[in-house]
Amino acid sequence: MKFAVDRRDALAGSVDVAVSAFTERGEKDEPLPRLLVKEDEALDGLLTAAWKRREIKGRKAEITVFHRPDGRGRLLLVGLGAKATHDAEAVRRAAASAVKALKGRGARTIGFRLATFTGEGVPTETATRAIADGTLLGAYEFLRYRATAEAGVEEGTVFLGEEHGREEAALRRALDQELTLLDSVIWTRDLINLPADTATPERLAEEARHVAKEYGLKVTVFDEKKLEELHCGGILAVGSGSIHPPRMVIVEYGGGARSGKTVAVVGKGITFDSGGISIKPALAMQEMKFDKSGACVALGIVRAAAALKLPPKVIAVMACAENLPSGSSYRPGDVVRTYNGKTIEVLNTDAEGRVVLADALGYVVDKYHPDEVIDLATLTGAEVVALGDDTGALIATDEKLAKGLLSASAITGEPLWRMPLTDFHRELVKSDIADVRNHTELSVAGVLTASAFLETFVGKTAWAHLDIAGPSYTTPSTRKYQPPYQSIGATAFGLRAVTTYLRDGSP
Repeated sequence: MKFAVDRRDALAGSVDVAVSAFTERGEKDEPLPRLLVKEDEALDGLLTAAWKRREIKGRKAEITVFHRPDGRGRLLLVGLGAKATHDAEAVRRAAASAVKALKGRGARTIGFRLATFTGEGVPTETATRAIADGTLLGAYEFLRYRATAEAGVEEGTVFLGEEHGREEAALRRALDQELTLLDSVIWTRDLINLPADTATPERLAEEARHVAKEYGLKVTVFDEKKLEELHCGGILAVGSGSIHPPRMVIVEYGGGARSGKTVAVVGKGITFDSGGISIKPALAMQEMKFDKSGACVALGIVRAAAALKLPPKVIAVMACAENLPSGSSYRPGDVVRTYNGKTIEVLNTDAEGRVVLADALGYVVDKYHPDEVIDLATLTGAEVVALGDDTGALIATDEKLAKGLLSASAITGEPLWRMPLTDFHRELVKSDIADVRNHTELSVAGVLTASAFLETFVGKTAWAHLDIAGPSYTTPSTRKYQPPYQSIGATAFGLRAVTTYLRDGSP
């Protein structure tokens, strides 16, 4: 979708639909807000009439469409919700609700009147970025396998009007940055949405090569033979049951500053997770193509960092394997040795994500000595039980890193909730016959026992773990509970938050 900033007025009639927003009105009768006077004039008083009848209230995602009497297109009013909750996320959701409401309604171009989306806690740049987020992500659909599709909005514009025309240059720069980031989000969603027969470990490695070539990055791909040489027994074990061999992929961005920190971003890339010998129930197993989300998001992050020329050096590591049952699969009871020499007692082959991450984390810490390590993984069902479908779990050993990620989470509307990691959890993953075990006999604190397992492979390096099992994808049943800019399928959750952290650093 094309998206731009225009210094003209949104109501000048240059788009099919002009969009204005307003916060929720109170119960008492009150006059039409001064901010909507221009809209009322364009409608020859129809807005005032509707306001007096309380036909419009400004509730979240409330949509009202008027056909302009002068024939100059339509005017769409979208609710922002309560004034007290008017923030960037409210704007993001309002823009997405507007673009979705126009699907199949003959609207090719849409324009947002910026002045109606700003507020006390929502300055112009924040509102502009949020409108772009909501519009482009809300309009996203994965259509590769569809023969036909209903037409939707193709072009979006933020109109500055006389209120904000002088800020045009600054807002153009901000929008260019946001569109660059959103390009990587959409690219990553497309990659995650590919089915397992297409998105094999080899295919993910090829995608990494394409990214490296496009952005001038260094890429290294370890095939099964090299993984054996490196003693990466975790990735090899998980991928042993599939005809598609595992891969570990490293993509390096040198950073936009001469000196600065190095951040490793490590992702779980299980291209399909049947559970292996400890096979999952058949119900909803088709969703396990999304188990590669962490690795794809890691690749999307380094792609965005390079496109935005962010200061830190970024090392993306993708631990890719397909977890299937066969005569060659790894088994419960096996002991595997990882890259850094530590051993894992396998008690459940469906706890495979932490096993592949063990090699990836151990390797990047040993070879690159990063200042910080951030891993992203659809790791546990316990995360969904604890936090639902919209929030990721954050576990961190470094306060500065944790605060930086939480700050970026608040900016981008990708919610993270920090959870504690204690010696209780560390004791639970100790094994009687190996260094650690990948499962416990107690069905408690699954997010945190998985985190305690991963912690053993990062040593003293500042580390944050993002369990994104819940918000990594949307289904028809969860769709109504998630933000309107999260379309059915992959969300690329974490990409905007981590990239924003790399841009802004710690608060």
